[in-house]
Amino acid sequence: MPRWVVLLLDTAIVFFSGMVTFILLSGIRFHYIELNNVGIALPVYLFVNIFYFWVFRTYSGIIRHSSYIDALKIFFSQFATLATFVVINFIFVMNNWEKVYLNTGIFIQAILSFSLLFFYRVVVKQIFERYFTAVVDGPKIKALIYGTDANSIAVANALKTEVPKRFKLVGFIDKNNQNNNKRILDLPILQFKRRVPVIMRLNKADAIIIADKSLNKEERSQLVDECIDYNYKVFTIPLVTDWENVKEISKNIKNFEIQDLLERKPIVLDTRIISSQLRGKTVMITGAAGSIGSEIVRQVMSFEPHSIILLDQAETPLHHLTLEINGLKNAPPVVNLVGDIRNYEFLESKFKLFLPQVIYHAAAYKHVPLMEENPCQAVYTNVMGTRNLADLACKYQVERFVMISTDKAVNPSSVMGASKRIAEMYVQSLYFKNKKTESTIHTKFITTRFGNVLGSNGSVVPLFTKQIQEGGPITITHPEIIRYFMTIPEACQLVLEAGAMGKGGEIFIFDMGEPVKIIDLAKKMIRLAGFTPDKDIKIKIVGLRPGEKLFEELLNDSAKSLATHHEKIMIAEEICDDFKVVSELIEDLMLSAHHESNDDLVTKMKHIVPEFKSMNSVFQELDS
Repeated sequence: MPRWVVLLLDTAIVFFSGMVTFILLSGIRFHYIELNNVGIALPVYLFVNIFYFWVFRTYSGIIRHSSYIDALKIFFSQFATLATFVVINFIFVMNNWEKVYLNTGIFIQAILSFSLLFFYRVVVKQIFERYFTAVVDGPKIKALIYGTDANSIAVANALKTEVPKRFKLVGFIDKNNQNNNKRILDLPILQFKRRVPVIMRLNKADAIIIADKSLNKEERSQLVDECIDYNYKVFTIPLVTDWENVKEISKNIKNFEIQDLLERKPIVLDTRIISSQLRGKTVMITGAAGSIGSEIVRQVMSFEPHSIILLDQAETPLHHLTLEINGLKNAPPVVNLVGDIRNYEFLESKFKLFLPQVIYHAAAYKHVPLMEENPCQAVYTNVMGTRNLADLACKYQVERFVMISTDKAVNPSSVMGASKRIAEMYVQSLYFKNKKTESTIHTKFITTRFGNVLGSNGSVVPLFTKQIQEGGPITITHPEIIRYFMTIPEACQLVLEAGAMGKGGEIFIFDMGEPVKIIDLAKKMIRLAGFTPDKDIKIKIVGLRPGEKLFEELLNDSAKSLATHHEKIMIAEEICDDFKVVSELIEDLMLSAHHESNDDLVTKMKHIVPEFKSMNSVFQELDS
């Protein structure tokens, strides 16, 4: 509706309220306006009201979205009108003229005008919401909102005004029981004296939207477990301040995912020290197109490097990452290198051309069963590729070399884990050799270890999600298998922090939180998807894969950990062999990878890493 129409309606209403006031006062023999002053009083009356409508812009709001702000504007306009009429009367009295308006009438007219102006907006708002926005596009989900804080109220407000509606809200749950028998947005605040599923059943709700951001991990987990045990849907939503488009609120409301249950306290980074190490520097990231490498790229960009060199042999994922970066504002210059870290000549030409100052080495083969079948490839990429990069880092005086390792390198039970441990040994011994023989150490070698990363390539969570979407079964290798998990951003944040705090030669290990039983993880994911485990979606035990452990470790038997200033990062004190010995053993291993059988190659890996004991593998007999 055009604004001039709203102004015309408002003017008509104040004229009507003036007429009603005149008639009411005439009934008790008072004159709101003296008849001989009508020629002056009526134009002034309309002009003053229209003037304050213009000052406070009461007509500029969309009526169907009227709120308390509009009520305040109307109040101030009518209060200002009342004050103006009183001043006019005072001026006339001071000049011994007859008052234009009756003061009592001014007050009655102001109250009546405010009431009618506000009332008609409320009526229009309610009619519009009830009759004109009711889009019938299937049944709506009856939902309770868990929480009564500002975020919860904002969520409810947005859902009530959303078009088309996805949810029908039936009430709020206040975990503190401080607002019993009260209402918010005309919805009841329900007592939290029973378990949430009972409250939902009593109120005929089908789902719960968790909007209370004060819940800790344990409270959220308990709440979700209770709801999914009774087949109620659980939704979660980001903070209102994180919404990109409030009008499309339902797109922000998503099914509760397993990542939400594994959330921990946000990591507080020492941005000052990280920034001092990365701002204005040329940063190379190997394996840049992978799940870990690409997240490191995203996080490094926020520290304003001079340029970023993306190195990966996977052409298509690297192309997708480049398109993502090109779509960002103020992105640093990016160099894309499609190549293999096993190719020393290729790497050296790029080091000579771009002179990287910081390297994050995330390129590796990581799938345990595949590397059991192809041990020479694990040696080529994980060992020889790391050696190539480390040697060139020293030759071209790279400031920091951060190697991303894995908990599978600790007491390895697989070829992949052993290859990563050998790579750790090389970069650590190289650093200490340089420290002994060189007066100035140019390159600080730092190793980081962490466990399974949710959502990364090869993680069980995407696999389970796909299997659930296909109707099952979910395949689990062993009912007792346990893993530690962290999210991709969390892992990469700790990599940046450890890389910045490292002085050289350290192996940093991360606090991975509480261990998770994989079969429990699978059951929760099935329930969160709205199904019943072993009824709707079967769980199938397929046996441990070659090289797979029941549980992973972050320290080997002879090592101990030291605390750092960051509560989630520790230093693993491992015995470091002499570089000459390690280098000769690795050189021999490279020759074996070229010419000898898998058994001979793995035997040499076991000689380099004595704690390497194969599990569920054809190489177990080599341990005897």
